[in-house]
Amino acid sequence: MGLRIHFVVDPQGWFCMGLIIFVWLFNTLFIPKIILFPHYEEEHISLVTLLCYYLVAFFCVVSLLRASVADPGRLPESPKIPVTERDFWELCNKCNMMRPKRSHHCSRCGHCVRKMDHHCPWINNCVGEDNHWLFLQLCFYTELLSSYTLLLDFCHCYYFEPLKKVNWDIFVFRHELALIRISTFMGLIMLIGITGLFYTQLTGIFNDTTSIEKLANCCEDISRPRKPWQQTFSEVFGTRWKILWFIPFRQRRPLRVPHHFANHV
Repeated sequence: MGLRIHFVVDPQGWFCMGLIIFVWLFNTLFIPKIILFPHYEEEHISLVTLLCYYLVAFFCVVSLLRASVADPGRLPESPKIPVTERDFWELCNKCNMMRPKRSHHCSRCGHCVRKMDHHCPWINNCVGEDNHWLFLQLCFYTELLSSYTLLLDFCHCYYFEPLKKVNWDIFVFRHELALIRISTFMGLIMLIGITGLFYTQLTGIFNDTTSIEKLANCCEDISRPRKPWQQTFSEVFGTRWKILWFIPFRQRRPLRVPHHFANHV
């Protein structure tokens, strides 16, 4: 199943996504010049350490781009409702379209999304049934890259041997301390924020509850029984090779559960 493209025209979302790309570019450009390449040339670190950093950074930006353009589960204008599921669809009071229960209308995107979790300005897209796994993948690689960057910053200042050859004609070495501090500050902000977000997302999957339902205290469907966490994980990560969900190039085979089964089993 190919990845369906979904593009949102939102200047605020473009600005937020631009900030994320700026942080990624800053660490990808300056960390190797300040830490990785100099210490590799003096044989303080191995080539594997350098290549792993670039690999994680590459996976991080691929996950960001895929999550930002993936269709979150947008409902078509004239959805085909199975006869056996008509009682489990409802009318949206904002766009006057039929939608399955647990869908939500996004005011920024202007349409309803199946099992919408929230609209994320940092990817300029909704997080819904079809791209939730990509959003979790982005959180995973962002957390990994931030941790890797903070570890390199710490080792450069307190663990690695001092560099013997320093070219003071290069800008990055003249402003080494300031760049390291900026990298550490951004790494801490990203790590703390993403860790909290990643935790809430995983607990939501375990409890079969979206972020919107948490905010609404499930007042509209408080009696809805919760599905087993194995089923919710299969719905989010796909039915095949769930253990390989972190590979940013794979395609997910979705698990389509009838809405009457999802709401009453």
